[in-house]
Amino acid sequence: MEAFLGGCRAALQESIRSQQEVHVVLGNESCDLDSMVSALALAYFFAKTFPEPRAAFIPVLNIPRSDFPLRTESTFLLKEQRIPESSIIFRDEIDLLALHQARLLSLTLVDHHVLPSQDVALEEAVVEVIDHRPLERERGPPCRVTSELVGSCATLVTEKIFQGPVEFLDQTVAALLHGTIVLDCVNMAAEAGKVTPKDVHFASLLESKFPDLPPRGVIFEALQNAKFDVSGLTTDQMLRKDLKAVSGKDVVIALSSVYVTLQDFLRRPAVEQDLCAFCRQRGYDALVVMTISFSERNEPFRQLAVYSHQGALRTAVCQNLEDSNNPSLGLSLLESPHPTIRAYTQGDATASRKKVLPIVKDFLRDWGHRGTMQPCRKTRAESAEASPGRADSCPPERGAASRKDPPKSQRLGDDLLGDEDTLLPPTPMNSLVDECPLDQGLPKLSAEAIFEKFNRIAVARSCEDSPEKK
Repeated sequence: MEAFLGGCRAALQESIRSQQEVHVVLGNESCDLDSMVSALALAYFFAKTFPEPRAAFIPVLNIPRSDFPLRTESTFLLKEQRIPESSIIFRDEIDLLALHQARLLSLTLVDHHVLPSQDVALEEAVVEVIDHRPLERERGPPCRVTSELVGSCATLVTEKIFQGPVEFLDQTVAALLHGTIVLDCVNMAAEAGKVTPKDVHFASLLESKFPDLPPRGVIFEALQNAKFDVSGLTTDQMLRKDLKAVSGKDVVIALSSVYVTLQDFLRRPAVEQDLCAFCRQRGYDALVVMTISFSERNEPFRQLAVYSHQGALRTAVCQNLEDSNNPSLGLSLLESPHPTIRAYTQGDATASRKKVLPIVKDFLRDWGHRGTMQPCRKTRAESAEASPGRADSCPPERGAASRKDPPKSQRLGDDLLGDEDTLLPPTPMNSLVDECPLDQGLPKLSAEAIFEKFNRIAVARSCEDSPEKK
């Protein structure tokens, strides 16, 4: 696998130079672990098994290289398998449209089966699809379609590999596939509603052929921890990793979940300037940062901060959150080192972002008639609020053009945007996300659900230890 990936870039250039076919195995736009591993493993299998291949088989991760650090579970598994990121080709490093127009491109889609609107011109190049979602459209011959509602697309890729000459399957590819299946299927826990008999079968088959693979529990815990590890991310990346936004009339408010304590987050170098730049770049007028962490007793607790350079808007958002009773967040004011950030401890640890979003949406409906807001521009009220002699931490605007217009999807009233980053597509509907196609009402294991489950367990234990129980 390492040698194959290391040679992909040169093989791509040689095929372009010699006008030979380039067969790209393309994951979906979210580039989660399942999408990445399915693309890498299948391209490797094609390259090893196609009889006298004339094409260059190239796996492509369908995001810009700069976004890859956000996929912390993917970067972790690559490091574990000693695969350098430099050997991977990302979407911004290959011109698929130019290849198609030159009649050199063949496409295999993994972990998705419908190209987004911006790639509709590539439809004619699609020759094969492997996906684990219900099909939204039919594809006729000569396109080959493999579609089955299993927990992980990597399961279907593993099945395809075992249908061919298995001697080409090595330890590295097996570890990538095995870890992905285990993570997507929540360590094969039936109560999670993700795993199917086929997932179990092929995970077991990999384990029997490669007995040195780590135990399922070990690899699941390692990948799960990596998924929520933000220690190596910049402030911008931390905020983008788990981001949603709502918009009202001329106002956009973003809400970001961050998996560190609020104190640690606010102590990051130049955090106020980073928040300003983050909001200005994306057209946000305010940002609500919701942090989730564990106490020493392993009990989850939440904290919350509101940032805006517009004093009136910041005050109004904070007042709205403080006054909310559906639900009551139980906010207690914390000392903040920055005048543009108001910080709180959140008394109700069960009030996840899903519950806070409707509060913000209701606020925007009431706020809309107050006029257009301009991000990162100090009002008189803010200037009075700032400490004497303190320099403005956000660079002054250079006229109206300095603010990017919000994406069209953000200007459609107060509609909720995508499930994750407004710049990154939502994570596919497989592991640890809501509305999985396999989820028939069984317990969900989203990140929020996991934290809320821990909270309920802690409350139950507290009740058991109370004098009334003894």
